[in-house]
Order: sequence, then structure tokens, then C-alpha cells
Amino acid sequence: MRKDVRETLGHPFALCLTHDVDRPYKSWPQSVYYALTDPDPSHLLSMVPGQNPYWQFETIMAIEKSLGVRSAFYFLNEPDLFTEKSLVAWTQSENWIQQFGRYDITDSQIASIIRTLDSGGWEIGLHGSYQSYRDQFRLAYEKAVLESILGDTIRGGRQHYLNLDRSQTWRYHAEMGLQYDASLGSSTEFGFTHGYGVKRPFDDSFVVFPLTAMEVALPDPDESPEKARRECEQLLAEAHENGAVMTVLWHLRYFNEREFPGYADLYRYIVERARELDAWIGPPGELYPHLVEASVDGLQEEAQGNKILRDTA
Repeated sequence: MRKDVRETLGHPFALCLTHDVDRPYKSWPQSVYYALTDPDPSHLLSMVPGQNPYWQFETIMAIEKSLGVRSAFYFLNEPDLFTEKSLVAWTQSENWIQQFGRYDITDSQIASIIRTLDSGGWEIGLHGSYQSYRDQFRLAYEKAVLESILGDTIRGGRQHYLNLDRSQTWRYHAEMGLQYDASLGSSTEFGFTHGYGVKRPFDDSFVVFPLTAMEVALPDPDESPEKARRECEQLLAEAHENGAVMTVLWHLRYFNEREFPGYADLYRYIVERARELDAWIGPPGELYPHLVEASVDGLQEEAQGNKILRDTA
């Protein structure tokens, strides 16, 4: 039998920390929209050059350094609507939504923070673009571009918007050399819906990390701070009791305290409480080798056990 996480890690459960890099900049359409819907003119300040309220890399790095942990950052390479898509695509509203939040992954500032994170011990992964979950060639291209910036290979990532076609997407990931995917989950619900362990869709070394909780699915920590902490405490207790692999997702912009008050503190609380419960804490890519080694050991033990049964039959 495959070994339990508790036996593999020497910890009661594992907490995987992840960040999808969707919008490191607050675009002008977003600024105008929020200024109109929220009677706070400060939203327009993000239109001033040099003001990037969604650029929260340093905030996250500082928090995680202070806690002695590291996480995974998944970078997005969304195709440019004007130069990489057809005129027909211009008529589809979903493409404009992606365009307004788009950033250039090859930009020097983005490339620099990728290398800074990597040198500091953070995992860099792929955040497959909106339609890449069903486009193997686009997904392979995005992987190649990210690896050229990083100067190294990547282990895995997560699809944008959690888009997933289980019959195809995971096969694409495995065939292009990714070792894991973390797209299985929900943006509206939280919990261990897909079980307490990782999934092996092909019964080999390719692994799926189900998403336990995205920040937006949890109770708003500004409106209901006690409820938000209580729900997270229950998730951690359930993970502890069942030897689970618990994966959480916090987007960059939710560390902007002015627009999303309480979310950075809730993230810190989850990590601190998990540490008190003696959890293994880190990025999925760092946990992956332990899971694979345990799987191989378990299969060897199972094969040996079957041999003994045959010999004594």
C-alpha cells in the first residue's frame, strides 16, 4: 500500500501554499470601474505612474520570510487580444476581460521578480492561460517561455480560472513534462471535496493537488473575522485528523490591505496555526518528491507482499 502522508513526512499533515499571479498591476479600466462602483476616489490613484496596488510580491515575501516558509507563484502568459487573436475574438466579452488584466511575462520587471523569487527559495510554476486547458500547443509554448525566463525547468502549476478538462488537460500536462497540476477545485466552495490526499489520474508519477480553499470562497475576514478564522481552524483540524494534503490559494491583490482588508492577516493565521499543529508547510513542488518516493516505496512493498503470498501459497 502507498504510504500515508504522516508516515512519509513525519508530520501529521501537509499545507501547500500557492499564489496565482493573475493581475500584478491594476489596469485603468479596473480603476475606473471600482471608482464608479465604490464611492472612493482613491481607486483612481492606481492610474498614477508608479502606483501598483496589486504588486504585492514583496509583501508576501516579507510575510513568509517572517514565518520561515515558502510558497509557489504561478505566472500567467495570456495571449494578447490585438496581436495574437483573430478579429472574431474581439467580439467575445471574455477575451476583453482577460485583456484588461493582462501583463507581459517577458517584461523586465516581471522577469526580474521571477528570478528573485526563485533565488529566494520560492517555487515558480505555470498559470495556464484562459483557453490553454484545451490547447496543448499554447500550453507547451507558455511553459517554454516561462522556463526560458527562469533558466530552469518547472514542476507544475494551475490553470487560469481553474479551467479543466480532465480527459485532456492532465494528459497535456503529463506529456509536456509537468509533474503535477493544482487546478482541481472551486472558487465558490472550500473543503476536502476531492478527498484528503493527492490524485494520480494515470496511476503513475503525475500528481494532482486538489485545491482546499481559495481566499475568495472563505468568509470575508473584514466583515466576519471570527467566522473566517473559525472556518480555517476547522479545515486545519480536519487536515490534522485525516493526514491530509491541504492546499490554499491567495491571489496577489488580496494582500493589498486597503482594498482587501483582513486577508493578509487570515493568511498569516493559517500558516501560524498550521505550524502550531506541526504541519509540513511549503509549495507543492517541494512536497512532490516526497509523495513520489512514498508511492514507489509503497508499490515495491505491495509487490514484495504479493511475492511472499505467491511463494507461501
